[in-house]
Amino acid sequence: MAKGEGSESGSAAGLLPTGILQAAERPAQVKKEPKKKQQLSICNKLCYAVGGAPYQVTGCALGFFLQIYLLDVAQVDPFSASIILFVGRAWDAFTDPLVGFCISKSSWTRLGRLMPWIIFSTPLAVIAYFLIWFVPDFPQGQALWYLLFYCLFETLVTCFHVPYSALTMFISTEQSERDSATAYRMTVEVLGTVLGTAIQGQIVGQADTPCLQDSNGSALASEGTNHTQSATSLKETQNAYLLAAGVIASIYVVCAVILTLGVREQREPYETQQAEPMSFFRGLRLVMSHGPYVKLIAGFLFTSLAFMLVEGNFALFCTYTLGFRNEFQNLLLAIMLSATFTIPIWQWFLTRFGKKTAVYIGISSAVPFLILVAFMESNLVITYVVAVAAGISVAAAFLLPWSMLPDVIDDFHLKQPQSHGTEPIFFSFYVFFTKFASGVSLGISTLSLDFAGYQTRGCSQPARVKFTLKMLVTIAPIVLILLGLLLFKLYPIDEEKRRQNKKDLQALREEASSSGCSDTDSTELARIL
Repeated sequence: MAKGEGSESGSAAGLLPTGILQAAERPAQVKKEPKKKQQLSICNKLCYAVGGAPYQVTGCALGFFLQIYLLDVAQVDPFSASIILFVGRAWDAFTDPLVGFCISKSSWTRLGRLMPWIIFSTPLAVIAYFLIWFVPDFPQGQALWYLLFYCLFETLVTCFHVPYSALTMFISTEQSERDSATAYRMTVEVLGTVLGTAIQGQIVGQADTPCLQDSNGSALASEGTNHTQSATSLKETQNAYLLAAGVIASIYVVCAVILTLGVREQREPYETQQAEPMSFFRGLRLVMSHGPYVKLIAGFLFTSLAFMLVEGNFALFCTYTLGFRNEFQNLLLAIMLSATFTIPIWQWFLTRFGKKTAVYIGISSAVPFLILVAFMESNLVITYVVAVAAGISVAAAFLLPWSMLPDVIDDFHLKQPQSHGTEPIFFSFYVFFTKFASGVSLGISTLSLDFAGYQTRGCSQPARVKFTLKMLVTIAPIVLILLGLLLFKLYPIDEEKRRQNKKDLQALREEASSSGCSDTDSTELARIL
């Protein structure tokens, strides 16, 4: 011990009674103990993962079936349907940063800062979702009805999903635990898409959706008995959509309850030291100027858009271009089941070979199969093979963006250690750009079908419509995937950088914990004096 330290200790010992001095020394002894890593139990990870299912179940049903529902069941004209799809997706994109702003202004409560948003948005969201699939009795106001409840539901589901996505950063401070929980989440989310596809597809597929033959057909649905049968069959199809909506809404509620009861938020040690939270707009400027974040968005914007184009037009493509009117729900199920079983393989692959390598191999693997679909003749067996193979790439597209975003946030925290509370901004704007682009693409694709001469409830479509659908499901996604992979070359966080960030961030946390412990000791000593 140095001489100065001994004299200071002796002076302190002379001023304080022995019992008080011993009490003040106890925190210093605890401070020297090594800090245990925060381990999440399998139950915690499963409860967290289940929370991702509502967004995927409802999103899958809307993504795959809303377009064909509006055109052939609700009988909205293609131009109005394109407006509904574009405005709904664009509004959905706009609400992400808006909700992120509101969350950043939220205070910590007994339930946390994020959980109250999840709890209170759930009952309203399931009501709005159910009304999307209800056909009102006033034909003149149908477009406004669907636009209103589509936008309302997207707002409420954003109030659920943005805080849930940001919750990734608050379930554990350990990067490996967050990666593991993300893998659980992606597996359950893909299972959610399987559920959405199976429930919506199989229930709706049991109903015989009526179609109208063209003027060269041998029968017209508008004459006599055929008209009555068509109206009855259409009503059965509408009821089938309502039944599917009720089942999916029930799943939404159950998953929200499991998430709320099984997950607790944790605050970062360094976050508690800053008295005043950063303003939203200052945080937004810092986030949008963070290079790795911008490059990650740019890369995944195009690849996500490619898969969304396929998703939005797949039902029409199978029905009219390939001629598999009664098989598209089974093809969707094959894609999603394949993706579900492949998620653990991709999790092992990115752990073994790195996330950037997984991006290049996983997402580019869809290109050969899209080329095959573009040039092959209508063949059901080959189509099923392509569907199963495409599920492998879909799994990578599901897992990798959400697995890499926490790495970007960790990198940001190292460069801006005092900028806490920015996690909702990262997640909300990440979703914003993807949703807005998908809204534009869906609106343009539906509008292009209108220009090509799409016939509502037609048993067949003109050759121009079939060609347009093939371009939307094959060629356009291929171009977007290639552009995304080229942009992704600029992303700077490789495995070496990620490991270094992990070490530096752990050192920052330990320093913050030690500083917090010292502040507590000083406060306690002052109180005793």
